[in-house]
Amino acid sequence: MFDIGIPELLVIGVVAVLVFGPDRLPEFARTAARLLGQVRTVVGNAQRDLREELGPDFANLDVRELDPRSFVRKHLLDGLDDEPVESEVRTKPPAGPVSYDPEAT
Repeated sequence: MFDIGIPELLVIGVVAVLVFGPDRLPEFARTAARLLGQVRTVVGNAQRDLREELGPDFANLDVRELDPRSFVRKHLLDGLDDEPVESEVRTKPPAGPVSYDPEAT
């Protein structure tokens, strides 16, 4: 999800030791773990509530479709790549020479 590898985790660990110190780091880690657990619980409850409310429609729900950028790209910009549609309104060329009035200008 975050695309974090081993080198990034080591850098984060070193920075955490430098910022919080070795004495407060275990306390901070416990607090962060509790917070992460609470966030997971809230997300799980929200998913359960959505599943109960939407019923079978929850399986068809794609959250990525709710992103405004993808909505605009899908519904508005897809038509721009197509060939231009010929207009239904057609004008006829004049039947004869157009009269010119020099006093009209």
